[in-house]
Amino acid sequence: MAATRESDFDAASEVLSKATAEGQVDAASLYVRHAGQEFARSFGAAKSADEAFLIASISKPMSVAAVMTLYDQGKFRLDDPVKKYIPEFSGDGKSKITVEQLLTHVSGLPDQLPENESLRRRHAGLPEFVAGAIRTPLLFAPGSRYSYSSMAILLASEMAQRITGTPFPKLVHETVFGPLEMKRSALGLGDFELAETMQCQVENAAPESGAGDPESKDWDWNSPYWRNLGAPWGGAHASASDVGRFFADFLQTTGKLLRPQTARLMIQNQNRQGLTPRGLGFAIGAKGASPGCSPATFSHGGATGTLAWADPATDTICVVLTTLPAQAVDPHPRQICSDQVAMAVAK
Repeated sequence: MAATRESDFDAASEVLSKATAEGQVDAASLYVRHAGQEFARSFGAAKSADEAFLIASISKPMSVAAVMTLYDQGKFRLDDPVKKYIPEFSGDGKSKITVEQLLTHVSGLPDQLPENESLRRRHAGLPEFVAGAIRTPLLFAPGSRYSYSSMAILLASEMAQRITGTPFPKLVHETVFGPLEMKRSALGLGDFELAETMQCQVENAAPESGAGDPESKDWDWNSPYWRNLGAPWGGAHASASDVGRFFADFLQTTGKLLRPQTARLMIQNQNRQGLTPRGLGFAIGAKGASPGCSPATFSHGGATGTLAWADPATDTICVVLTTLPAQAVDPHPRQICSDQVAMAVAK
C-alpha cells in the first residue's frame, strides 16, 4: 500500500465543503489519522478543528470506557448480574441480565423509554430516567436477541456511579477525558458555554430530538436542558480531534486509559454467533464504518450526524462530525466523506 498524502483526503474534504457551501450542513469537522500522519479540516460554522459538537451516541463507547476502568480495578466482573449493584433491578427476567449484556445490547432493554418525551418535556433529571429503565418491561429474554439500547448504557453508568459514589460526568472526566488529554470534551456542557458549541439542525431529526417541532425547543438537542443533562448514552460534547484521540488509545492500546487486554476486549466481538457483532460499547466490523474497512474495524455513529471509526488493518482513524441529523438524508454527507477516506487509505 502506497504512503497516503494529505492530498489523498481532498475528495473527503470536498464532500463536507460542498455540503456546507450549499447550506445542507451548517457545520462539519473532519479528522483523519493514518500511519502516524494527521489531517484535520473544519467547514461552515465550525471555524477550527477544536470546535465542540454534540456527538450523540459516540458518547456510548466513552461512557463504557469509564465503566471499564472499574473493571480494571476489580470492582465488578462482566458476568456479574446487574442486580448485584442495582438491587431493585429485578423481576421480569431482569435478575438474569449481566453487565456484559448491558454493554453489548443484548439485555432486552429498550433503546428509549416509552415516556421519554414526557420526561424531557418536564426537564426530568437522570435519576428519573434510571428509575424508568429499572421498571420498564424487557423486549425479549436477556441474551436471546440483539437490540440497540441506550437505556442499557444508562444502567451501566448508574452501576458505576453507585460503585464509586462519583457523579458519572465527573467519573468520565477523571477516567477518560483527563488521562487522554481530551481538553475539548465533556459529558454534558462541563466548562463549555452553550454558545461555544455547534448547534444541531433538528428538522427531520430523530423523534427524541424534537424533530424540529417548535414546542420542543426547551428540551430538544439544542436546549440548555439537554446539553447540560449529561446523558451517558448521547450527551457528550467533543471536537473531532478529541474523538480521534479516544479512538487512538484503542487502536494503539497504550495503557493510558485501560489495561491493554481490557482495551482489546472492548474492540472485539462479544456477542454469540447469529447476533449483531458488538464489542463493549463499540460496533464491530465494516458495516458501521465504510466499505473497504476490515472486519476488525471498531466504530460508532450518532443521531446528530456524527461518525467515527478505526481500522487496525490500515492503521486509520476517521472522525466526521456534522450538525445534520443522521436520518435527514440518505446518503448522508458523513457517510460519503467516510467512504472517501476509506478508499484513500486502501489505495
